[in-house]
Amino acid sequence: MSVRMGMVATGVLLRRELVRMMRQPSRVVATLGTVGLFWLVIGSGLSGSFVMPGDDGAGYASYLVPGMVTMGVLFGTVFASISLIQDRHSGFLQSALVSPAPRWACVAAKAGAGAIVGGVQSVLILLAGWMVGVESGVGGLVLASIAATVTALGVVSLGLALAWWVDSVSGFHGLMNLVLTPMWLLSGALFPAEGAADWLGWVMRVNPLHWCTIAMGDALGIGARGSGEVALAWLGMAAFAAVSLGGAMVIAERGRARVAMSA
Repeated sequence: MSVRMGMVATGVLLRRELVRMMRQPSRVVATLGTVGLFWLVIGSGLSGSFVMPGDDGAGYASYLVPGMVTMGVLFGTVFASISLIQDRHSGFLQSALVSPAPRWACVAAKAGAGAIVGGVQSVLILLAGWMVGVESGVGGLVLASIAATVTALGVVSLGLALAWWVDSVSGFHGLMNLVLTPMWLLSGALFPAEGAADWLGWVMRVNPLHWCTIAMGDALGIGARGSGEVALAWLGMAAFAAVSLGGAMVIAERGRARVAMSA
């Protein structure tokens, strides 16, 4: 009965989150606009400064596609995580926590909404990749979108876990920048791990966002990867999403009393 009630509550809260996001189109505009400007400046204006191995620099804009998708995912998931703090300030979170619904339903709904929005935004960015010569076909586009959605689920769950303990939107922004900016820079978004120093290459290889870059690049035909490396990247992404989501749910369970007292 508890599981059934939790699924019903998750569906209701998920619908609320999606409607809420659709009523704030500025989030999507800001995300896609930032990605587009960054892509234009780095991929076009500075392409000659980033010569890939065996390439004359002309294909750098194509190489950036997985990194640009990941950037869009990060921006979208930060907005989704911030909604938890906004719900706390408005009193909605306290109302949800004292209802008969399981506590994990709130986390599942917000994580699901963030993953859906991240996946949709990734499709828009991937379609733009065709303009810079990425010819992956429909199958590659679908696989790359799945990789982005799984990564979005992991990142938004990580953000929700942190948001339970931060009571300020500005403070949460700063904390997420501290965590996510290095992860993105060391994901292979701008340069491959193979060209980095040995110690930095190892740091990049254990970065969950790097696994997304590998899986997405393989799906789009960007970069040559072994089947074993790609399989490990997919497994790593799935594990990252599962651990982050599970951790956010555990923190929500233990943090319920604290949140209720802060109302």
